[in-house]
Amino acid sequence: MKRIAIYGKGGIGKSTISANLSAALSERGLKVMQIGCDPKADSTMYLAREKVPTVLNVLKEKKNAIQLSDFVKEGFNGVLCVEVGGPTPGVGCAGQGIIAAFQQMKKLNAIETYQPDVVIYDVLGDVVCGGFAVPLRDGYAEDVYIISSGERMSLYAAYNISRAVQNFRSRGYATLKGLIFNSKGGENEVQRVHEALEEIGTNLFHKFPRDPVVQQCEKEKKTVIEGAPNSKLANEYRELARKVMEQ
Repeated sequence: MKRIAIYGKGGIGKSTISANLSAALSERGLKVMQIGCDPKADSTMYLAREKVPTVLNVLKEKKNAIQLSDFVKEGFNGVLCVEVGGPTPGVGCAGQGIIAAFQQMKKLNAIETYQPDVVIYDVLGDVVCGGFAVPLRDGYAEDVYIISSGERMSLYAAYNISRAVQNFRSRGYATLKGLIFNSKGGENEVQRVHEALEEIGTNLFHKFPRDPVVQQCEKEKKTVIEGAPNSKLANEYRELARKVMEQ
């Protein structure tokens, strides 16, 4: 089983890339589970075509009567969709929510029950606190990819995420495999990304061009792989899937 964590600043296109990567991997005949680790709980929206019930909300409602089928939903091409969720806005800690949700999934043997070939953790990386760092440790993810544009705050978040991965690497946990550049089309963006790679401490793993087909497909609540399967961008996601599996 391949276990991948995808980190990045909020709004950088992390969930879009994660969902399309899951869809592209499923096209290769792989059983994929995508776990959204963001309080917004929108990581799998375009795979499932709807909001998936979050682990934390189901746990709050059903307590000890909770079952895997309550929060694991099948999306496009059989991709298994899970959303961790978060606390009520203004009340509680989102990081602690991730810890609680992961503990519940472990208790219910989610991975052992569904036996996916690939698990993708889509994680908010603005603040890599104890809760949001869970996918980096405890045997959850083995490969980490950072999504960034050339915007300074996005690259700053990428630097912080890289430091967190390095801190855990000494304990035998996840390894940073590279940066995925999601272009916003800004001036000197490519130059800024290349200049930042050495400081971040990684290589440029893949580059995605800015393409309006993403917004067109998302209006239809679809991934690009489903909504525009013959597009150049869909083939870029397939190429990313190939490279990820060959790591």
